Amino acid sequence: MKGWKMALALGAAAAAAGAVAGEYFYRFALTQQIDKTAAFNAPHNRPTGAPRGTLAADREWLNAQPHEDWWLTSGDGLQLHALCVRAGGNAPWAVLCHGYTGQASGMAEYARRFYDAGFSLLLPDARGHGQSEGGYIGMGWPERRDIAAWVQRVTAENGAPDIVLMGVSMGAATVMMTAGEPLPPNVRAIVEDCGYTTAWEEFRYQLKKTYGLPPFPVLYTADALLRRRAGFSLREASAAAQVAHSRTPMLFIHGGKDAFVPFAMLDEVYAAARCPKEKYVEPDAGHAESLRMAPRAIGQRCSDSSAAGCRCPARSGQWLRTRRKSRYKASHT
Repeated sequence: MKGWKMALALGAAAAAAGAVAGEYFYRFALTQQIDKTAAFNAPHNRPTGAPRGTLAADREWLNAQPHEDWWLTSGDGLQLHALCVRAGGNAPWAVLCHGYTGQASGMAEYARRFYDAGFSLLLPDARGHGQSEGGYIGMGWPERRDIAAWVQRVTAENGAPDIVLMGVSMGAATVMMTAGEPLPPNVRAIVEDCGYTTAWEEFRYQLKKTYGLPPFPVLYTADALLRRRAGFSLREASAAAQVAHSRTPMLFIHGGKDAFVPFAMLDEVYAAARCPKEKYVEPDAGHAESLRMAPRAIGQRCSDSSAAGCRCPARSGQWLRTRRKSRYKASHT
């Protein structure tokens, strides 16, 4: 009898510990409530030593541009914010999606290059980021409908211009998930840089790599909390499943040394896509470092992919030239 009581007590204690750990992980990973510096500084998540790039200067450039603050009410009642910079005339548009815990200005490096190529810009703050409302980080799943709503607004208010969707990291997963939604035909191309296959697999990987923990019970508990509080599962947040439904041409970019979103995820999302598609790998780049490691190659690939679908200004081909040692593969299905 005592043995059974001890077993029950231990089981209850383990369940309680799992619930506490799951709650903490939910707040840590899926909200902005807890600082994430320690996780970002884990050895495998640190930058690889890529050049600093031009982000600081490009942010100054972005802040200096005449801009508009756009607001949109999401389907679940959140006030969402985006920064709009117009190129004038009948320019095509680039909708640029930032990464995990970031904000609109974090896309300044890409924004400046798209603007110089003749694009008007829309840089949304993802829900729960920047100036947008939201109590949790959706990892791209609810954000896919937010981006589709921004696309509808750009389309309705600007005479259905050609549109390119582009995102980095979580923003890349967001545009891939958006790709599987019904989109107007003026969305001509989608560019993703280092996006993950599913939110579940990304967190499972980080739990193991950073803390040496299996997914049970922590990730299972956090996922149950997310289902109860936000109405969806981390398994549902699948870029791989969504790109399989896309018919919009896509460019997939990834750094060969990415250990934050494992490089192997590139092949999974690329294989899942059934649309016209191209793939670019920068061999020495870590997470979200491809543009800094190879600005000419990345600029050219984004320019080529955008120009293939959009009626871009003639100067779009003058962005930057392809670097000789780039690793580039293309496929059309």
